[in-house]
Amino acid sequence: MVRRIDAIDWNILRELQGDGRITNVELSQRVGISAPPCLRRVRALEEEGIIKGYRALLDEKKLGFDLMAFAMVHLISQAEADLSAFAAQVERWPLVRSCWMLSGETDFILLCVAPDLRTFQNFVLELTGAPNVRNVKTALTLTQSKDAAVVPMEGDVP
Repeated sequence: MVRRIDAIDWNILRELQGDGRITNVELSQRVGISAPPCLRRVRALEEEGIIKGYRALLDEKKLGFDLMAFAMVHLISQAEADLSAFAAQVERWPLVRSCWMLSGETDFILLCVAPDLRTFQNFVLELTGAPNVRNVKTALTLTQSKDAAVVPMEGDVP
């Protein structure tokens, strides 16, 4: 049974999304409770899987990954075993930052990064030759207008 998320929990989540490195003491002050119950709430949110983890957000361009692209993959078969096998293969490709299975004409969409066009082209050749892949369509990104790595909080959604 999932417990109800109350206003304090929402505030904790909002603060942690803004700064995952905040100390428990600072977090407790911002949400208006003392440190021990704040830590208990954070641990409960972690144990329930609401807080999945903590990580640094890196700037891929400053690390030499100047190209970002989407790859839309259409498989030959949509049998559960084939979908699972493709998803497992995606895990082994380091240039794929994220992957979603979709409904409709495209089975998977992959967000990819690469240091240059040649590296991405080589990856597309590997992707196209993967088992059960019917075809791949790609789109290079030009500019990014939004990159929100946060979930809307209660009160944020109209």
